[in-house]
Amino acid sequence: MNRRTFLTRAAASSGLLLGAPAISFSQSRPQLPFGVQTGDIAPGRAIVWSRSDRSARMVVEYATTESFQNAKRIVGPAAIESSDFTARVDLSSLPAGQKIFYRVSFQDLENTKLSSEPVTGSFNTPPATRRDVSFVFGGDVCGQGWGINPDFGGMKIYEEMRKQQPDFFIHSGDTIYADGVIPAEVKLEDGSIWKNLTTPEKSKVAETLDEFRGNYRYNLLDANLRRFNAEVPTLAQWDDHEVRNNWYPGQILDDPKYRVKSIDLLAARGRRAFLDYLPLRFNPDDPEQIYRGFNYGPSLEVLMIDERSYRGPNTPNRQTVVNDESVFLGSAQINWVKQRLLASKATWKVIASDMPIGIIVGDSGGKYEAFANGNGPALGRELELADLLSFIKKNRIKNVVWVTADVHYCAAHFYDPAKAQFKDFAPFWEFVAGPLNAGSFGPGQMDDTFGPEVKFTGIPKGMKPNRSPKEGFQFFGAVKIDGKSSVMTVGLHDITGKKLYSVDLTPQK
Repeated sequence: MNRRTFLTRAAASSGLLLGAPAISFSQSRPQLPFGVQTGDIAPGRAIVWSRSDRSARMVVEYATTESFQNAKRIVGPAAIESSDFTARVDLSSLPAGQKIFYRVSFQDLENTKLSSEPVTGSFNTPPATRRDVSFVFGGDVCGQGWGINPDFGGMKIYEEMRKQQPDFFIHSGDTIYADGVIPAEVKLEDGSIWKNLTTPEKSKVAETLDEFRGNYRYNLLDANLRRFNAEVPTLAQWDDHEVRNNWYPGQILDDPKYRVKSIDLLAARGRRAFLDYLPLRFNPDDPEQIYRGFNYGPSLEVLMIDERSYRGPNTPNRQTVVNDESVFLGSAQINWVKQRLLASKATWKVIASDMPIGIIVGDSGGKYEAFANGNGPALGRELELADLLSFIKKNRIKNVVWVTADVHYCAAHFYDPAKAQFKDFAPFWEFVAGPLNAGSFGPGQMDDTFGPEVKFTGIPKGMKPNRSPKEGFQFFGAVKIDGKSSVMTVGLHDITGKKLYSVDLTPQK
């Protein structure tokens, strides 16, 4: 049984608790109930994000010392109802290769004499010269009814990722489960009870803008996540569960759980909430664009792609040409990826994909969700990928690595043209990590089109689907690029931080 059929099964079996946990806020001055976070770091730049509990103006101070000596101060935008009281400041002219300390406060807009207590954080800026660079990656948060369980320690995998002291975090999608109910309790097979924090917005599928935003507010109730956000910048992308399982543009729902039947309307609200609550830098030419790229010094270029916004419908995925049905990334995004790769002078180019390449991800009715459509030549959505891989080979673009999530287990795949049906590409690696706090599934069936060799899988074959976080099958990836040798070490870790698999990749010159 596929993990996607379990989206609300646990919730349905246990009922709902509608009351949110009580959070007491002082009425005398603004509060920052969800902490601070940074993201979209680039040379000399970083986004600082926070949320006030009322209409207030964001103020950011930052310095290169923890004592905030010679701190700079930026009076930022007003956090008001239209953004659900979230706000962000785009810091610029930051020194390269430097630890930056920052603090955020909010000034009450009704009584400007009142300001919040500041909340502090820190981050590293990209280096101008070669040095060690590290990041963590993963996805899939609060899915299949597995929410924040204080008795379990909350979403404690975030604490293990924080302990790695990475320069940044790639969130490879399913940042929320807008289509997944969080019940108060789930009965486990051993007779014990998994107890979730609950909120009204997580008692039903998200349809209104506030319900979508409430999914992000729910995740931020977790102290592990807030502590992680204050220290590790996030580069975020989205997948399906930011809106609804397996959605695609133009879809009309036949689902009694939804009063809103237009996926385009739901997606517009889901996108708005995603942009409100994650620390993205808005594209001035297209404020809703999610794909984007980042240079992190001489060693690393990161391309965050979007495989959800421009796709055609889910089909049997056997088209022989790229058309309105087989399109996946779209021509504009494919061309952007090509040009970004061509222009990059970084040793390593990491493509963050919200869906895997060789793992078959099915949809109902014999349809497919991702690239893979079963063994054989490149067809359907695989055609765009085949074109991109051939372009990389033809232009001798070296050291391209893919990272992804979505399938709720961890794995390491090596793609070898000698073992592939489609052969016009250079060998490359793909690493899969997740879930971070959701049901565990897998391993998935592989598609031989691009010749994947499974080097490691973190899930035992035959495991029952939708295992709880308590069973330990929660995974993240950790990457370190050595500043001297440029060797990339990729590790896959479990919920305790234990390294399960590691490989050293020597760069081609």
